[in-house]
Amino acid sequence: MNFEEFKNCGLRRSLDILSGKWKPLILLNLFEQDQVRFVELWRNMPRISKKVLAEQLKQLEEDHIVQRIEVYGFPPEVYYKLTDRARQLGPVLDALHDWGNQSK
Repeated sequence: MNFEEFKNCGLRRSLDILSGKWKPLILLNLFEQDQVRFVELWRNMPRISKKVLAEQLKQLEEDHIVQRIEVYGFPPEVYYKLTDRARQLGPVLDALHDWGNQSK
């Protein structure tokens, strides 16, 4: 496989979507709960700024991994949840987790 073929490869696309310092931890939090408020997610992730969390969530939303839900009220609330497409990642992430633990 040459570089041009690799640019359009499903593996590369998948790794691009999941890459990022915080994306695996975001996904872990979202797999554990049906939906999570932005503030709760931020509190569960030590040392991440709100700006970086918002950027990572926006990228995941653009890749159809995360759905953003706005609830209008006072105060307004924003929730995030996994899309059906993202739920398909569960077994893949479990396998990666197991594989990573085997190489210790």
